[in-house]
Amino acid sequence: MNLSEFDYDLPEELIAQEAIEPRDHSKLLKINPNSKKIEQKLFFEILEDLWKNDVLVLNKTRVINARLKWFIENDKTKICEIFLHKQISDKIWDCLIYPGRKLKPGKKVFFYLENKFILKAEIKDFSDSGRIVEFDKWWIEFLEIIEKIWKIPLPPYIKDNHQESGRYQTVFNEISWSVAAPTAWLHFTEELLEKLEKKWVKIEKVLLHVWLWTFKNVETENILEHKMHSEYIELDEKTAENLNNYKKSWKRIIAVWTTSIRVLESFANNTWTLESWKKDTNIFIYPWYNWKFVDAIITNFHLPKSTLLMLVSSFAWKEFIKDVYNYAIKNKFRFFSFGDAMFIEEKEKI
Repeated sequence: MNLSEFDYDLPEELIAQEAIEPRDHSKLLKINPNSKKIEQKLFFEILEDLWKNDVLVLNKTRVINARLKWFIENDKTKICEIFLHKQISDKIWDCLIYPGRKLKPGKKVFFYLENKFILKAEIKDFSDSGRIVEFDKWWIEFLEIIEKIWKIPLPPYIKDNHQESGRYQTVFNEISWSVAAPTAWLHFTEELLEKLEKKWVKIEKVLLHVWLWTFKNVETENILEHKMHSEYIELDEKTAENLNNYKKSWKRIIAVWTTSIRVLESFANNTWTLESWKKDTNIFIYPWYNWKFVDAIITNFHLPKSTLLMLVSSFAWKEFIKDVYNYAIKNKFRFFSFGDAMFIEEKEKI
């Protein structure tokens, strides 16, 4: 299967640069892969489509302030930038560094708040991403410090990095560790979730920490040669039990964004049952994947040639997804993280 099959032309003006307010007034494209029906709505109107036999599965991860300008060897004239990519252990991170040529193993960097030194890091080694960096604070204190001095790392296609950081968080985030948000959940407000619960829609939470490789381009023309990134996932025993019972009672399992999908499909066995666990997953979902647990999807519109677009093309017919994206472009839908949403009602029948 060729990479070019997942390419499309997107006018730059359709790349959303800021979020819609209120959150649930973004546009929603409701589609059915089997009937080929396409319907335009506003996101809050999803209330009309969800009922007591539906289960929404969300990702409870929280985006950390993973981006900071800093100084080499206590010299405030040498400004650089560090981007937390993936945590290796409590104090050690794999990081992107700019400019990397100045930072070889052994170099120390210093962080300040109001001219007061508060954090130190040492470059330990090279990595595939950039550098292995060891900080001098343990996890809880480290989180408290970076919340004060670092920035939310908005995706590179969003040109204005000075936006309200809370808008890149979901309204129900719980566990800090991601460097990117589960963006389909950015459309939900607390009020909308309350209305859904009053309709007896079930809401369950899983965990996947999003690392930077989510945005990594596929570089092989044959997509089967692509090396998929790993991300940390958790599914606790009670949530797994609830979801298995819902599935057995024929409730519709609706995964919100691709992170929830990756958790559910990674923990599902061949008997369509979830097993609780904690692990890393490098699951790669592309057309003709054998879906085990997810019945419907709420997601945003994804980048050309991305693994996320391949995942959605697996859930619905690939050619139909091309038609849907062309429809969205023609009708001026907004794309990517701060863009509009798509509700795929049911997966394809094979």
